[in-house]
Amino acid sequence: MNKKDAIDIIETLKKTYPDATCSLDFKTPFELVIAVMLSAQCTDERVNKTTPELFKKYPTIEEFANCDINELEEIIHPCGFYKNKAKNAKACAQKIISDFNGIVPKTMEELTSLPGVGRKSANVILLEVFGIANGIAVDTHAKRISNKLGLSKEKEPTKIEQDLLKIFPKEYLKDVNHLFVWHGRNICTARNPKCENCTINKYCKTYKSKHKC
Repeated sequence: MNKKDAIDIIETLKKTYPDATCSLDFKTPFELVIAVMLSAQCTDERVNKTTPELFKKYPTIEEFANCDINELEEIIHPCGFYKNKAKNAKACAQKIISDFNGIVPKTMEELTSLPGVGRKSANVILLEVFGIANGIAVDTHAKRISNKLGLSKEKEPTKIEQDLLKIFPKEYLKDVNHLFVWHGRNICTARNPKCENCTINKYCKTYKSKHKC
């Protein structure tokens, strides 16, 4: 796909979803770190139902670092993979305190040094907390849509991100994930996508293959 068409896709989606933003609820940088961690293999809706109790129980990063792991597991149990997420959340809080003076860092290298924080999560944190868009968070929606549109043939999120970074100008990076997530939830769903209602279906390889003359 050429750069002109890629830009048109984003501009069209911006008109389709003018309110597209991060769906996770948070008030502090550390709350977003935890929310993103919990969102792995879990819906943002479920995370948002879990975090109010969680952040009320542990309102500071210090309380998170010193929490009872069993109590933490019990609270985040609905988000799935709760034992691993609880272990990472507590260790992450401890590392931020010990290595970064209790302040969530704002570089990719530093963020990905935290337990439970990979490149995708770091991209979300950098954008939502610090307004830094040097990369694109490639989740299941971004992966599916990128493949369908021919923006990338890759399957690995990091490789897909590199393909997207080559085609989208820097000023569009902040919008790509939000728009792909909203489009993936509303129209381009994994099962039974609403192709006829898709505002960018003229670019979609799957749609075009189904409507060949």
